[in-house]
Parts: sequence; structure tokens; C-alpha cells
Amino acid sequence: MESLSKQVRTLYWPETRLLVRLALPICGAQLAQAGMSVVDVMMTGRQSPTALAAVSVGSSLWMPLMLFMTGTLMGLTPIVAHMLGGKRHSGIRPAVHQALWIALLLGAVSAGLLWFMVTPIFQLMAVPEHVAHSSVAYLSAVAFGMPGIALFQALRAFSDGMNHTRPALWISLIGLAVNIPANYLLIYGGGGLVELFGTRVPISLQQLPALGALGCGIATAISMWTMALAMMLYTQRGRAYRDVSLWQQIALPQWRGIRELLVVGVPIGVAIFVEVTLFTLIALLIASLGEITVAAHQIALSFTSILFMLPMSLSMALTVRVGNTLGQQRPERARQVAWNGIAISLLTAAINSTLLWLTGRWVISLYTPDPDVQALAASLLALAVFFQVSDSLQANLAGALRGYKDTRVVMLITVVSYWSVGLGGGHWLGRQGFGEIAALGVHGYWIGLIAGLSTAALLLAWRLYVISQPE
Repeated sequence: MESLSKQVRTLYWPETRLLVRLALPICGAQLAQAGMSVVDVMMTGRQSPTALAAVSVGSSLWMPLMLFMTGTLMGLTPIVAHMLGGKRHSGIRPAVHQALWIALLLGAVSAGLLWFMVTPIFQLMAVPEHVAHSSVAYLSAVAFGMPGIALFQALRAFSDGMNHTRPALWISLIGLAVNIPANYLLIYGGGGLVELFGTRVPISLQQLPALGALGCGIATAISMWTMALAMMLYTQRGRAYRDVSLWQQIALPQWRGIRELLVVGVPIGVAIFVEVTLFTLIALLIASLGEITVAAHQIALSFTSILFMLPMSLSMALTVRVGNTLGQQRPERARQVAWNGIAISLLTAAINSTLLWLTGRWVISLYTPDPDVQALAASLLALAVFFQVSDSLQANLAGALRGYKDTRVVMLITVVSYWSVGLGGGHWLGRQGFGEIAALGVHGYWIGLIAGLSTAALLLAWRLYVISQPE
């Protein structure tokens, strides 16, 4: 007992504090970036239903692209963390430069897709012409920001790997601070300024046109490039990065460095894309079940997504800690760090589940006054109590495995668990039922989600156990 107490004091408690100190700024940055989407929806919703629909439909196209880019560039974090742990500072700069080249390429490709592929997709989806027209304008503007957000995510991955997660928080808050007034000015035009400040607004500003969804897209692109430029400036002048001399001389593209990042990063990007498409496809599949079902599903998913920010942030921090420790050539300590992080994720899941249980009905009432929607959403949140445990576990197990640079197996487990078990099983339960049990509707899809995430957690736990064993 005394030996265990000593181990807790000397290893697990200090490691827990370090993990939480890394994770909290990441969580804040994620919330700030999510806040931009909330601002977009709120402001376009006040301007017109068409603008709101255009931004909502457009976001469903550019957000998965951005998340794929983010996941791919997250491969830089364990690479930098390994080098930092092994005190190989000279290798960090060229690795980051290769990530920046990849970021520019991914950003340019994403912009091209948004410029040239959107109209055929809208025609295939039978989106109403007036909504499609506004959404195309919105996405054309957002496209200019895609290289900027890719550069920001690459530099953020570098900073996180260097154990500095706070800069991403402050710069994300700057992006949000730019996004709000830019949105207001460009969406509502001069009329919005007059409504807010009265006739004191100069005549030249009063004549600004209200751009609606297009203005929202321009504001989003401005925010993206603001974050990228701020991160460039900070990594150039920040004392924490002086040993790396990141901007001293830009290395030309080198296949070896690019290949290493792609081998680690692309499976992360695919895994994130698979997770995003899982929730997107479920939303599409339940659309035919009626507006009450769709509304209840969106409310429950929105609340649980906010709570998931902390487990996801712990996962990103755990990647850094495991990578640092492995870089120090301490595999036994890395195993302890990884499983300590998994224990913390379980504690986080218990806290989230308690919050869901205690505050669920009150939070639902903030979304809607409709009693039918409230009742259905409350029943989904009852399932989400179990959802939190498996989701937190699988996210942090994947984060620990990323620290080992073991991303391809994680990708395969994710694809099988999410699409086969989660989506396939959920659709079966939701539409066909099981044996004498009738079709469960939206509850079947949520049970499928729990089953898929639980399967992923079990398989990822097995993988972490195998890969963390001493040789």
C-alpha cells in the first residue's frame, strides 16, 4: 500500500496535472473555434432563412474537408513530440516545413473542390435553386480561407508537440473576436450598423450592402487568415520556439519528410472523416422520421458534442505526453503515461455523464419549448449517459496510440467500428428491429452509436495493450 501511495505521488499525480495543464487550453481553443460556427448560424438566421439554409448546407461540405486537413496535419504533433523528448531539436524545423508544404497543398485542393465541385453536388442533392445560389457564393468565399486554416492547423500541431498548447487558445479567441464584427458588418451591411449605432454611422458606411451568406463566407475566410498570420508571428517571436528557429530558412519540399508525415497523418485524417460522416449519414437517415425526431436528435447531439470537447482535448494532450516520453527512450514510463491518461478519461466520462443526468432536461428546455421534442430529446440523453463512457475511452485510446505513431491500425478499427457496427447496426435496429423487437427508430441509431463506439474502445484498448508491452 505504501509503495502504491508513493507511485501515485511521484508518477501519476504529477503526470495527471501535466496532462490537464496541456488539455485545458486545447479545450478552450476547440470551444472558441466552435463558437465561430455558432456565430455564423445565429447571425445568418437573423438576416434571412435563405442565408441560414445556405450557410448550414455549405458548412456540411467545407467542415469535413477542414477536419480531414486538421487530422492529417495532426500527424506532425507526435513527430515533434518524439524529437523534443529525444532532444533532437535540429530535426523539428525541417519536419514542420514539410507540414507547411502539405498544408498549402491541402488548402489549395480544398479550395479548388469548393470552387468547382459544389454546383454539381447541389444539383445531385436537389437543393432549392435560391439556397444553392447563396450557398455557392458562401463557399466560394470560404475557399479563399482554406489554405490559411490549413497553415494555422500545421503550426498549431507543431506548437502542441512542443508542449505549448496555450497559443492556439489565444489565437482562436482572436479569430472569434475578428469573426463577430466582420460577420455583423458583412452580413447586415450598413443597415445593421445603423440599427446598432443609429445615425452616428458615417454615410459611407451606411451605404455598405448586406451580403448575407456571401458576407458570412468572407468573414470566415478573414478569420482563418487572421489566425494563420497570428500563429506565424507568434512562432517567429515566441521564446519557447527559439531553439527551433522555425522561420530562419524554409526547407524545400523533401519526399522523406513528407512521406513520414503522410504515413502518420493521413490515417488520422481518414479516421476523423469517418467519424464525421457517421454522424452526417445518421442525420440524413433519420430525416424521414419526422421533424420532431430530427429536432430531438440535433438537440441531444449538440449538447453531447459540447461535453465531448474535454475528452477530445485530453486525447490530443495524451498524444503529446506519450510522444515526449517515447522520444526520451522510456517505453515503460510511456506505457504508464498512456494508461494513466485512459484512467483520467474514464473520470472525465463519469463527470460528463453526471452532468447529462442532472442538467439534461434544463438544457433541452433552452433549445425548444415543444414538449414532444423535449421528451424525445430527454430519452436520447438517457442513452447518451452510456455514450459518454465509450466515446471518451475510444478518443483517448486513439490519442495514446497516436503518440506511438500507430495510426493505420486505429484507422482500420475506426472504419469497421463506426460504419459496420455503428452505422450498419444502428440502421438495422432503427428500421428493421431485432427478432421480436420492433424497429426502434432514432433510439436504434443511438444504440448503434453506443455499440460502434464501444467496439472501437475495446479494439483500441487491445491494440494499446499490445503495442505498449515491453519488448
